[in-house]
Amino acid sequence: MNSGNTFRIGVLGSGRGSNFVAIADAIAAGAIPAQVALVLSDVEGAGILEHAQKRNLPARFVAPGKFRTKLDEDAERTFVEALQSAKVDLIVLAGFMRVLKGDFLRAFEGRIVNIHPSLLPSFPGLEAWKQALDHGVKVTGCTVHFVDAGVDSGAIIGQQTVPVLDDDTPETLHARIHAAEHELYPKCVATLARREIAVRGRRVVRKKS
Repeated sequence: MNSGNTFRIGVLGSGRGSNFVAIADAIAAGAIPAQVALVLSDVEGAGILEHAQKRNLPARFVAPGKFRTKLDEDAERTFVEALQSAKVDLIVLAGFMRVLKGDFLRAFEGRIVNIHPSLLPSFPGLEAWKQALDHGVKVTGCTVHFVDAGVDSGAIIGQQTVPVLDDDTPETLHARIHAAEHELYPKCVATLARREIAVRGRRVVRKKS
């Protein structure tokens, strides 16, 4: 872990990186007291790497190995060593499409966060916006949570609601949830960077000043 004063963030992503952009812009605007120490992607040429490079932030592709949904042992070791060398205080998953397993989770226990496109614990897993439509709920949203060994089951840091409209399609609902993510994720990362919250069992609470 970083022993200096500046809170250091490592970002993992597999796609366009729009949530990363929202966080990087919030840091640049002074809304998050932190710096991006490293951006890693399992997809060569991913948009998130391009966004990082345009901002002159350290970024690299790491080949994920032979598995489709997780990192193989060599790739996992490379990811962990790179993040440890960057002395990150927090790992932010921004559209990272691989499940993190035991050794990775143990190396950064309590320091990995993710955003999910539903109001957890409702609709964990893939295509949560479609699940919400299929179930006929009137309100859904997004959730920032700590990552543990389960599927979208870690302690909840913050949530933001999104109404489900009568004429919504999976695409329109997903777009509005995505817009809410860009608001919620930077706010939650800021509370972590300011060390304003604590985990008590399953609950994340604000520390008393």
